[in-house]
Amino acid sequence: MTGPATRPVRRPGSTQRRPLYLRRPLIAGFLRQWPLLVVLVTVGCGLLLVAAERWRSGLVVMGLAVVVAGLFRLLLPLRRIGFLAVRSRPVDVALMLATGVAVAVIALAIPHT
Repeated sequence: MTGPATRPVRRPGSTQRRPLYLRRPLIAGFLRQWPLLVVLVTVGCGLLLVAAERWRSGLVVMGLAVVVAGLFRLLLPLRRIGFLAVRSRPVDVALMLATGVAVAVIALAIPHT
């Protein structure tokens, strides 16, 4: 049935736009996954520092990126966290925070030679 009761009413002069996920699905996908995108971009910056022979700074940046991922998992609701939610919230937060802090502390603890 495709009568007038089932179609949205369009008034002259009104600008009804389709939702973003229909107009630009790639952009909408990136916006839905912004916490993961922030973490991946930060890890990428850390990898660039490692490639530029600044390994200690790069590892600290990567460790802080994992800590930020843990904080995102702790503070954001499930519908906003996206692919950062893998296990239950307490397990995700504990593993990410511990791993991030461990990487940063170990990188800073290695003596300069």
